[in-house]
Amino acid sequence: MKKILNDPNQVVKDMLAGLVAAHGGVLKQLPGTTVVAKKESPVKGKVGLVSGGGSGHEPAHAGYIGKGMLDAAVCGEVFTSPTPDQVQEAIKAVDGGAGVLLIVKNYSGDVMNFDMAAELAKMEEIEVEQVIVNDDVAIEDPASRRGIAGTVFVHKIAGAKAESGASLAEVKATAEKAIQNLRSMGMALSACTIPAAGKPGFTIASDEMELGMGIHGEPGIETLPLSPADAIADQLLAPILKEGIYEEGDEVALMINGLGSTPLMEQYILAGNVLDRLKSRKLNVCRTFVGDYMTAIDMAGVSVTLLKLDEELKELLLAPSDAQHFTIQ
Repeated sequence: MKKILNDPNQVVKDMLAGLVAAHGGVLKQLPGTTVVAKKESPVKGKVGLVSGGGSGHEPAHAGYIGKGMLDAAVCGEVFTSPTPDQVQEAIKAVDGGAGVLLIVKNYSGDVMNFDMAAELAKMEEIEVEQVIVNDDVAIEDPASRRGIAGTVFVHKIAGAKAESGASLAEVKATAEKAIQNLRSMGMALSACTIPAAGKPGFTIASDEMELGMGIHGEPGIETLPLSPADAIADQLLAPILKEGIYEEGDEVALMINGLGSTPLMEQYILAGNVLDRLKSRKLNVCRTFVGDYMTAIDMAGVSVTLLKLDEELKELLLAPSDAQHFTIQ
């Protein structure tokens, strides 16, 4: 697939330059780093929120910086965890005296590097806590589950909680509650192309799809014949509902997430099928989000995320946000 690039080996540097140029009124890049933060950071007395990971998942994570969501995002190289010193700089930049919460997707490199950064920050007497997002039910063992599109809901809920003036312990507890109520499942129709490689990492036959594909092009759990959208809705919802945390009468939020190359037309077709199935199970959908929220560069595919809501989580999810790619008024 053709790309709009200058140098394939400088994509993160060039992307960050363009991001800050486009949104320079509200965002800043910390000099000498790949950290993007709110222009007014730190906010005195507010818990700071930092997330991040490898680039290639745009708009995650820098697209979710703003009032009511993240204070900073650390952008690693494509599909590569940011280094501990970069994460440490983000922590320092958003520390307004109330502590900092790190929201980390459950990948070994991210977990290790964010943990090291937290220890370094604590040595500078900054209070730091972490939550690990593991919403991907394609992996059977909960401890090994990857963090995928559901991470965006955690950004939103933790961000609104921090905006309310809650303490670090309270923000962490609320984020953990959201993670416990969160499940996702994805599928792919094509592989992604890392810019420096210039070609897809593998191939999927035109009449096949990969169920349970990760957001870095990790293998799925099963290669299946390509199905119509209504069958895909069943295939993605079945393992989510099998978890047993969603019961008749529950209120939920739904996210249909494109992985980079799936047209909105197709996403909305899938959304309609998923909503029909949730209605038939007497699950009440409070809000549906459709679009590209956590991508894998140019992968064709989608994921489905369900978040079980209580009154607190619902209020926080729908609270105002001015983040560029998750605006709620």
